[in-house]
Amino acid sequence: MGATGATGSALLQRLVALGVPSRALSRDPDRLWAGLDEAARWLVEVRGADAQDPKSLRNAFHGADQLFISMVNSPAQVALETRAITLAADSGIRHIVKLSAPAATSDSPVAISRWHHSIEEVLRDTGLTHTLLRPYAFMQKLLTLAPAIAARSVVLGALGNAACNYVDCRDIGDVAAEALVRPQIAGRTYTLTGRRTFTQPELAELLSVVLGRRIEYVDLPPAAMRQNLVEHGHLPDWLADHIVEIQQLAVARPEQPTDTVSRILGREPRTLEAFLSENIQHFRTGPLADRR
Repeated sequence: MGATGATGSALLQRLVALGVPSRALSRDPDRLWAGLDEAARWLVEVRGADAQDPKSLRNAFHGADQLFISMVNSPAQVALETRAITLAADSGIRHIVKLSAPAATSDSPVAISRWHHSIEEVLRDTGLTHTLLRPYAFMQKLLTLAPAIAARSVVLGALGNAACNYVDCRDIGDVAAEALVRPQIAGRTYTLTGRRTFTQPELAELLSVVLGRRIEYVDLPPAAMRQNLVEHGHLPDWLADHIVEIQQLAVARPEQPTDTVSRILGREPRTLEAFLSENIQHFRTGPLADRR
């Protein structure tokens, strides 16, 4: 589930590369199928499924033995993922790999992390083998900064000099694939990061080098950052709250990188420098990425 998202699509590509047959679910299966290349079409079965439609989920899960689940964050997330997990267990699925979040505890200061904790509790109650992936900030999310960088040469934030972990969604997808094909690493919780942390001034400096012009980091008070996200970024209140909450958590609890990606994959994780270079045109012209 989530086969068209940044992580789900990366996982699908990795499973195809490994020659592993899989089933990809989407509310728009024709669009998903059209995006697959010839090699993928030999290995991937595409089915329509909607988390709000129990019948479609039962049909989609029938005959499967493992499930990767990644849903867009939303206020309905707990109800939707809970339904999917319950139906998956009833359908005979034996192992679920869930994309979760850091600090997924009942008392987390980040609301979405509390949602993920609730969903993880549902998973535990099913008694199924489950693997939890807790990645830090997706490098792909940095593409949402592209308009301000392209137009005004600024990165806005409320992080001060706090350092942040970033991880490439392709590395998350590769780890998810390993959890699905290597039973010996299933059933655990993995915190996923890149190889090092970056402050926002360091991020701005990297962008300056890549783009060949000066990019400045502008630090805002949390309330001003939230207002900017709502008024200028046109984000819903809950999502603006989340961004500010996650940034303030990094200020309050300094983030540290892990070696989980390299231990599981046997190689170093992709670097932030490489990601920025690969996506230089986005930061020059400012289009938003059309993926979660």
